[in-house]
Formats: sequence, structure tokens, C-alpha cells
Amino acid sequence: MHAENNIPIVIGVTGHRAIRPEDREALFTAIKTELAKLEALCPNSPLLMLSSLAEGGDLLCADAAEELGISLIAALPMELESYDPDFSEAGKSRLHHHCARAEQVFVAPATEAVPEEGINRDFQYRQAGIYVAAHCHVLLALWDGGPGTAAACGTAETVDFALRGSYFPARGVSLRSDSNEAVLHVFTPRGEHTKEAAGTVHALGNWEKLHEILARTDSFNALAAEQQTQDADLLPADHADDPLLVRMEQIYRAASAISGAAAKKYRRVLAGLAIASMLLTMAFLLYDEAEAHWMILLCGAILLAAWGCRRFAVRSDCHRLYLECRALAESLRVQAYLRYAGSGIQAADLLSWTQQEETAWIMDALCVLVIGPTPTKPHDIRECWAEGQRKYHQWACGRALQDYRVSERVVQTALGLSIALYLAAVVYELLCGGLFFPSRLFVSDVEIYRTLLKLLLGSISAITLFISNYYGRLSLPRQLSDHRKMERFYRKMYEQLELHGQTDALLAVLAREELIENGNWHSYQRDNTPDISL
Repeated sequence: MHAENNIPIVIGVTGHRAIRPEDREALFTAIKTELAKLEALCPNSPLLMLSSLAEGGDLLCADAAEELGISLIAALPMELESYDPDFSEAGKSRLHHHCARAEQVFVAPATEAVPEEGINRDFQYRQAGIYVAAHCHVLLALWDGGPGTAAACGTAETVDFALRGSYFPARGVSLRSDSNEAVLHVFTPRGEHTKEAAGTVHALGNWEKLHEILARTDSFNALAAEQQTQDADLLPADHADDPLLVRMEQIYRAASAISGAAAKKYRRVLAGLAIASMLLTMAFLLYDEAEAHWMILLCGAILLAAWGCRRFAVRSDCHRLYLECRALAESLRVQAYLRYAGSGIQAADLLSWTQQEETAWIMDALCVLVIGPTPTKPHDIRECWAEGQRKYHQWACGRALQDYRVSERVVQTALGLSIALYLAAVVYELLCGGLFFPSRLFVSDVEIYRTLLKLLLGSISAITLFISNYYGRLSLPRQLSDHRKMERFYRKMYEQLELHGQTDALLAVLAREELIENGNWHSYQRDNTPDISL
């Protein structure tokens, strides 16, 4: 069993039913080798095998997983009593053995619409293949590399589901592809396809992208293992009988805690860089205008401190962790609310294309964390979702408004002081500096007061630079606008849920809008990287 606050690396399985006896050992060794490589690649993440446990390749992979201590989830095409007649006596015994040891055993829900002729075995096998391909990080395919021969779903079709998303969901479109999934093709001789040695491995799809996804996921799991979260519950207590919801809540808490800690580091870095910019401006003014030559050394020290601050931001990766773990937490919130409401809608299917491309590891996390039977017990989500989020945005709006007013007061004060100092400088130059006519007032040392005015004006500029470097990067006007907009949205959705009930159509609108708002926030905050603006 794996810890409840980490995201498993899921290996889906597909394979030919007919495996030549002489190839079994080579295939078994290749499977174990590839699984061991994935374990080494993700030392902080549990591996989990997702399989329909069909005779042949599926059962061979399950045997290898058991030998390596890798957990198993069985997504069967049909109920076990209807499924096992398709097996030999030896295969039937192994099927029941692996079902007994699996963490979960369930019938894979249909992804596509039921055909006019109704549900048949071909349709059920196809839906199981789609389910496995759509809910894993890596598909392990014991395949001869040839085209499909099955009427509905064979190994070649399942590989195509993973790399091209070549199926037709009843809701939306398939966006799984080689941009967020990859295939390990373990060559399995069959028929005329025997040109390579059994167990030869080919990596199909975008493995560079997959390595990034696995690295992001493993990094999250390493940080999640260190968290001691005491956050308020995401859902009411009656969700405890659903292990998927319990797991989502635990990961939500870990993601929120990681994001919160990273946000504090990020804001400290912003403040440090903004202060450095302001102090450097003032130090250079003193060096230049007051001829305090030793200030040049202070300028160097400030530059070094700013570089160290920027280096800390890069090494801690605080900006990315702040944004991506917040995006993960908010996406999990949506998925948890959907499941709690009794809906089979998957949040991953509602993510925008931009979100799927920019944070593919979050999409994969959403796909693997919903593995299990569809919910059967609906709960009222008006209070915990619609009203809860409305209250949050109302509170966040007040906080953003307070910060915005502080920044505006500082800006207005700086502007007023700048104008007053400018007018004072003009009057001084007219009366004492001989700007247009001889001086009216005698001042013993005109340059001292002129330098003082320059320093004061420069100091105001430095304060303005601090504001732009700190408050400007917090995007306060945009945040304020978004919170006000979403507060109105959730109030409206509460009314609609009361009027029409928890229909899938309303739940999809509610989920999609929250995910879009989360994506928009991530998009404009992503550009606010901490840097040295001097």
C-alpha cells in the first residue's frame, strides 16, 4: 500500500493473449527490467499497475509486478463471473489470484456512448482498453508491432488510444496523446511478426516530456512526505467511506501546504529584490550626486545580495511550486466535489488545452487519482462547493482590496511628494539658481541644496521602483477583478443548483469555470517570475 498523500506512477498494461512458450522468460525479464527502471527513476513515488488481467501479456505483467512488490488495480471489462470463461484453466487460476491481491477490482466504466445495438463483449473489451490507456502515465505493451486485428480492441488499438487518443468519448474529446503519455513497446513475436528477439524494448511517444512529468510528480511526492498538514476538511465527514475521496483530500492538503510555503518564500524573494533595487538606486545617487565615493562598494554589496536572493529563488523553485501546487490543489478540489456530488465527470477532461500543455503532470495526476469505480452515492454540494467558494472569493476580494489600497496610497503619496519636490526645485532654481534671471536670494552654497533636492527626488523614484517591483508583480488589480467575478458566479450557481438540482450539465459548468479561473490565474502569475529589475 502507498501513502495517502502521494501520487502513484501508474503503469497501464496491454498485451497479446497468445504468447509463445519459448518467449515467456525473455518477456518476463524485459518487463521486470523496465519496471525496475521506472522505480529507480521515481524513488519517492509508489508504482501502481493498472490492468484488465486478460490472459497472456496482462497476466505476465501482473506476475512480474507481484515479484517486484508493485501494487495492482484490476479494471476488468466485465464482472468476474462473466469474464473468466474467456480463460484457460491455468489462466483462470492466475486471474483469480491477482484479483484477490489487487487493491481494487472493478468493471471499467464506459468512456464512449453505448452503440445502437447495445452493450456486447467487444464493446466492453474496448472500454476496458480505453480506460487503461487513459488513466496511466506509461503504457506497457506486449505487442508484435503489427496493425490491429481485433474487431473492437486489441493491443494495437490500445497503443493507439494512448499515443493518439483515437477513441470517441461520450462527453468532450480525447486529449490524451504522446504529449502527456508514452508507451514501452516490449516486442512480442506473433504470427508473421518475428523479425526481432522477444523482449526487445522500444520507447514510443515523447519520452522527454514523460521524464519531465515523472520528475515533477516525484518531486511533489518527496515534498508531500515532509508535510504535517492540519488544514480544515475539504469535504464533510460523510465522505470517509470513499477511499478515493479520502486520498484526494490528503493530496489536496499536501499540495496546499507546499504551495503556501513556496508562496511565502516567493514573496520574501520579491520583497528582497524590490528593497535591493530601491537601495541600489539611493546608493548610486549618493555616489553620484553627493560624491560619497565609498558608496560604490555598497552598490556592489547590494548587487551581490540581489544575486543571492535571485539564486535562492531559482534553487528553491519557489515560484513554480507556488503556482503548480496551487493549480493541483484547486484541480483536485474540483474533482473531489464532482465525485462527492455523485458525478462521473472527470476534471482532467475539462482542462483547457493550455493547462494540459503547460502542466501535463497535473493532468496525469488527475487521471490516475480517479482510478476506481464510479461513485454511486450523491451528496448535496451546494454548501461545500458553491457557497463555500463564494465565501472564499468574498474574503479573498477583501484581502486583495486591502493590499491594493495600500499600494495605491503609497503610489499617491509618492506622486504627491514628487510633485511637491519638483515645484520646490523649480522655485529654488528660479530664486537661487539663476534659471532665467539673476538670483533673487543669496545662498552660500547653491550646489549643496541642489544636491539635496536631487537626492530627495531620487529617493521618491526609488520608492516608486519598490512598488513596481513588489506590488506590481502581485497583479493586485487582476486578482481583485477575478475574485469579484467569481464571487458573483458562485452566487449564481447556488441559485441554479437550487432551481434545477445537481444535473451533470450544471456540475460541468461549475467545474469548467473553476478550472478556467484557476488556469487564468496560473497564466498571468507565471509571468511574474522573481528577477532583478534594476
